[in-house]
Amino acid sequence: MSRPPTFAPPPGARAHSLRTARGEFAVVDAAVADGVAPRGTALLLPGFTGSKEDFNPLHEPLAARGYRTVAVDGRGQFESDGPADDESAYAQDELAKDVLAQVAALGGPVHLVGHSLGGQIARAAVLLDAGSFHSLTLMSSGPAQISGSQQQRVKLLRDALTVMGMAEVWDAIQAMEPPEETDTGGALDSGLDDREDLRRRWMATKPAQLIATGRQLSAEPDRVAELAAVPLPFHVLSGSHDDTWPVPLLDHMAVRLRARRTVIPGAEHSPNTDRPLETARALADFWDSASSPQQGRAAENR
Repeated sequence: MSRPPTFAPPPGARAHSLRTARGEFAVVDAAVADGVAPRGTALLLPGFTGSKEDFNPLHEPLAARGYRTVAVDGRGQFESDGPADDESAYAQDELAKDVLAQVAALGGPVHLVGHSLGGQIARAAVLLDAGSFHSLTLMSSGPAQISGSQQQRVKLLRDALTVMGMAEVWDAIQAMEPPEETDTGGALDSGLDDREDLRRRWMATKPAQLIATGRQLSAEPDRVAELAAVPLPFHVLSGSHDDTWPVPLLDHMAVRLRARRTVIPGAEHSPNTDRPLETARALADFWDSASSPQQGRAAENR
């Protein structure tokens, strides 16, 4: 789980509901900075147990580079509604279709960024309709299932959610972790604290969403070859350490995709909150290059 420094939208951004053909989705929508020529729009998908606020530190620096950024709560995440007990509503294909509806509502195409679980949903959306996107950035999101240690942690969470309520699970997570534990940035954050904003996000997230997407993370097949055949510019971005997908695995995925590769020094699984300025710079540099005629021709020749 990413830990945003604040749940309040940053200057220049507003929280609202994005109406789409597949329902309404809660977003934080940041316009291009005053006096800056618009260069495009980016849609940002959060990871497992996360939310749109995980991208709050990125909005201002990306607005200054000319990009409108729209971070979204997926179906059943935080402030976007969804069924509490119908796991079929959170099948990856359904979540990918939600993304396509969000792009259509924004007037797409857009640059797509998916963090962790969001990266796998983003990949599925691109494979459904690559024409809705200018580029794809996979942020701390690997080629297939999460690491064995993270699979064990996600299974513990899924098992708990089948017999306990969200409040009980939250209290159990707090009791299991020592107060001095710090954020490891894994698929299930080991450093959750009792801040009210984090608890509020947890309580609002639908348990069926967590169970279904946790299962996806633990069983996701390798679809890199399929994605590599898509004529889009790709970007693989991560911190210099990651327990969810080892960095060498992400390096190899970038080679297979012929993607731009960015490693953010000092960041772990959530470079968007660990090192936001460096992450924003890397994203904007990639989007700038993805918009160039040379990059477009390269993508067409993939």
